[in-house]
Amino acid sequence: MTVPGAPVDLTQAIEVRGSRRMARRTVQLAIGLVLYAVSVTVLVRAGLGTMPWDVLSQGVARHTGLSFGTVTLAISAAVLVAWWPLRQRPGAGTVANVLVIGFLVDPFLALLALLPDPLPRPAAVGLVLLGIGLNGLATALYIGARFGPGPRDGLMTGLVARTGWSTRLVRTSIEVAVVAAGWLLGGTAGFATLAYALVIGAVVHPLLPRFAVAAADLER
Repeated sequence: MTVPGAPVDLTQAIEVRGSRRMARRTVQLAIGLVLYAVSVTVLVRAGLGTMPWDVLSQGVARHTGLSFGTVTLAISAAVLVAWWPLRQRPGAGTVANVLVIGFLVDPFLALLALLPDPLPRPAAVGLVLLGIGLNGLATALYIGARFGPGPRDGLMTGLVARTGWSTRLVRTSIEVAVVAAGWLLGGTAGFATLAYALVIGAVVHPLLPRFAVAAADLER
């Protein structure tokens, strides 16, 4: 029971606020990663092309017989290993990104397989727009939680730091390379791949400030 006029335990109050802030960040990260997995599978199911790295996952899956989710998980882990010479440090969110997305895409693809096949073209285009929108929201959520970048984002920032090249040049070079490799292996590159490349930045840009945890809050 609190006695009126008694001094407030500031340490306890700060700990409570810190616990609530951590809980909020954790929930935000989890929602972001789940939505990211949904966005990946929605774009794959649309059949009009996928995000650049998923073109590569599709191509590898077709040649190995492994599931799309297993290949996605393996490629993410391989990219994470490539951080080592770049002196990048993964965070809890980085590892969660690899595991959550890798393990969820196959079940979500199984659910989306219940949709008519083939999809009517308007429905497929609608799925592309939905997938890009969800991906933009998911990206803002998991990056904004500040638990560490995803494997592919960390690869990009590591290369920028080591080479001195611009972020745009490095990201474009990586994505062109993985799309080309994936397409040669039989992955699907098409309308959605181009639309994603052109639109995703504009989707993430206004959303990220809404969900970004202030750096000062991490130190409290």
